[in-house]
Amino acid sequence: MDWPHNLLLLLVISIFLGLGQPRNPKGKRKGQGRPGTLAPGPHQMPLDLVSRVKPYARMEEYERNLGEMVAQLRNSSEPAKRKCEVDLQLWLSNKRSLSPWGYSINHDPSRIPADLPEARCLCLGCVNPFTMQEDRSMVSVPVFSQVPVRRRLCPPPPRTGPCRQRAVMETIAVGCTCIF
Repeated sequence: MDWPHNLLLLLVISIFLGLGQPRNPKGKRKGQGRPGTLAPGPHQMPLDLVSRVKPYARMEEYERNLGEMVAQLRNSSEPAKRKCEVDLQLWLSNKRSLSPWGYSINHDPSRIPADLPEARCLCLGCVNPFTMQEDRSMVSVPVFSQVPVRRRLCPPPPRTGPCRQRAVMETIAVGCTCIF
């Protein structure tokens, strides 16, 4: 499996596991709920299963998957195409889209993970499905999503002391879409 599919799989897994979902939504009481009931949200996972999973284990797995995707992106033998074209022979959704996109590495040394794969649109316009040529009467725009990351909070020099970490949601481009 290659890195574009890993990114899609990672997003699906994070939605399924509910990463980034509030732990105690307003109006809900704390606790596990009745055994066999479903957790709120689109993932609909039984609460007794959710309570057995350690949150930090899910985050470690998430960060490891991101690291693997970045490594695949760096080691890719595929040339970095910046061409606005649709390739119907590929089954990669980012290359078959009418608003195709590629990936680049978003690097931030104060973030954990420091590198994230980020989508970039390959067309200014959109590919016309009838002519398979770029049509500038429409516009390709990035689709953004929030992903959980940790921020390193270190005291500014000349102060010394340990750095802390804070979990935050960061907005990154995960694909592109076509608008009029």
